[in-house]
Amino acid sequence: MDIKLLKQQAAEKAVEFVKPGMVVGLGTGSTAIFAIYKIGQLLKDGKLKNIIGVPTSIASDNEARKLGIPLAGLDEQPVIDITIDGADEVDDYLNLIKGGGGAHLREKVVAQASKKLIIVCDDSKISHKLGEKFYVPVEVIPFAEKPVKDYLLKLGAQVTVRKRADGSTFISDEQNLILDATFGIIENPFELSAKLKEKAGIVEHGLFTGLTSMVIVASTEGIKTLGKY
Repeated sequence: MDIKLLKQQAAEKAVEFVKPGMVVGLGTGSTAIFAIYKIGQLLKDGKLKNIIGVPTSIASDNEARKLGIPLAGLDEQPVIDITIDGADEVDDYLNLIKGGGGAHLREKVVAQASKKLIIVCDDSKISHKLGEKFYVPVEVIPFAEKPVKDYLLKLGAQVTVRKRADGSTFISDEQNLILDATFGIIENPFELSAKLKEKAGIVEHGLFTGLTSMVIVASTEGIKTLGKY
């Protein structure tokens, strides 16, 4: 089955939890975008009303505006009813690695402001432990690139500065750099998260621990849910 279709199925299943009057966090990436499309279509058809979206990136903001989804920031809507977002890796305890698209700073701010966080993905993103398949994106202010890189190396990571397809340096929505840190299997993501938080210059990292309410996984065998809404 086409991987895009699997992503769409997972995202559209998650949108079933969106009800009239909700404030909805709009995730970023190739899976979450299908949720934005679906919400926009339901609003257009009159099947969903009084929705306010809180985008997790400039890209999601732009797409939502094109679809006519009413938007607000966290100043106006500090409490979000439900956020639908994707993930790069999900472990057995519903901890996540996010940030493959470089939006994990805003994504985590929105996730922490949400009553419920629903993650949508295809089954290729499921692992027993984080780090089996994906690196940890680390957003860092440009001034601190060298000391943070050295710190990550001391923690045992292999580190690369994220580049765009044209070879230029990737710059986040908040005008920071992304260091992609490959740790291998992460036995204790909570411990690693705490260590990353200790280092000045790190703005945010892609480990999302203890935030996920439910993961909706699409595979060739159908849709399954992990966790509880």
